[in-house]
Amino acid sequence: MAGVRVRSFRNWKRMRIFGVGVLCSIASAISAAQGAREIWNGSWASSQQRTEFIGQPDADDFASATLRQFVHLSVGGHTVRVHLSNAFGSTPLRIETVHIAKVISAPQCKIDAATDKQLTFSGEAGVAIPPGAEYISDPVEFDAAPLSELAITLYLEGPPTHQTGHPGSRTTSCIVTGNEVSAAELQSAKKFERWFYISAVDVLSPPQAGSVVVLGDSITDGHATTTDGNDRWTDVLAERLQSAPPLKNLGVLNQGIGGNHLLIDGIGPNAVSRVDRDVLAQTGVRYLIILEGINDLGGLTRTGPASPLEHHALVQHMIEAYQQIITQAHAHGIRVFGATVMPDGGSDYYHPDSTNEEDRQAVNEWIRAAGHFDAVIDLDKVTADPGHPERLAPQFDSGDHLHPGPAGYKAMGDAVSLTLFAQ
Repeated sequence: MAGVRVRSFRNWKRMRIFGVGVLCSIASAISAAQGAREIWNGSWASSQQRTEFIGQPDADDFASATLRQFVHLSVGGHTVRVHLSNAFGSTPLRIETVHIAKVISAPQCKIDAATDKQLTFSGEAGVAIPPGAEYISDPVEFDAAPLSELAITLYLEGPPTHQTGHPGSRTTSCIVTGNEVSAAELQSAKKFERWFYISAVDVLSPPQAGSVVVLGDSITDGHATTTDGNDRWTDVLAERLQSAPPLKNLGVLNQGIGGNHLLIDGIGPNAVSRVDRDVLAQTGVRYLIILEGINDLGGLTRTGPASPLEHHALVQHMIEAYQQIITQAHAHGIRVFGATVMPDGGSDYYHPDSTNEEDRQAVNEWIRAAGHFDAVIDLDKVTADPGHPERLAPQFDSGDHLHPGPAGYKAMGDAVSLTLFAQ
């Protein structure tokens, strides 16, 4: 009997060891699966505004129309989803169908028809987006390469009251009458440089992925860049991140609006009011870069002089606005990098004088000071003329002494230290 008990004990011990091994294997498999679990990450985004029709197209063009638009992705992925926005509409945005495809030529409104795929919303082809809302499509398998172009084609019943979109696309969009969503080319299309209703594109990414939101004005939006050239300074940054293997899963989301102010509404909402939608709500956001303020500084005296008290108050209010944005972002675990305000000396739009320049230097001194931003990107020093630091360097100036040209945007994108994103 003793021998039986010994054998039973040995068998029990072997079974226990085997069971522990199985449990360890299962735990390892679960851990590996969890480690490999993909997450949604932002690859492209655009700030939404109420779009007033200046020139073409007009509202009638959107009745029973196919609208094809092109976006430049930052990170890639094998599964995508698209955000559609009716943020500023006062009636529902009714879309019959939405398709995505790879691009052959944006200027010619051409897609690779073999890659055309329909998006759905809760399994349905059509969608009615309520006023003020944004909807996200169901995921669809699609081979979206990093730094590639994506075509998003919509067929609309008709426009809502008040349009939502982005006027400063610097990218060709095309519209024709009738349902041509899968057509390889939109023949005789009306072309324009605006985006309507599209607000973001997400891709499934590895769990360590994230995105960088850049909150800014026309300098971030890309004034004076090349149409369909994708040479904004944020595009340059996205290319550099793709060239650094540890950072290739970091998307760049351009949230620039032409004419944007920190403190007052202009063509679009003021920057502080944009934080919820354009920063915190963005997919995968881990970092925020702020390049705002030149329109506040220049706008103070654009139509007439201001008193010393008004100059002082403006600087203080701008600093308060920066601090509010930092506080809100930090509350959501987002690291915030401040970009110094760039020179505008000689600008025919703002006509800055020595007092305006003193205001700019005071704001930049606060941005550079420790204890405010998590880090500083000194675009002022990068783009200024060494002999006349109140002006853009001639090789970077687009010609209006306010906006850089492509060479200036290249220098800006190259000036962002990638070590900022190593944490």
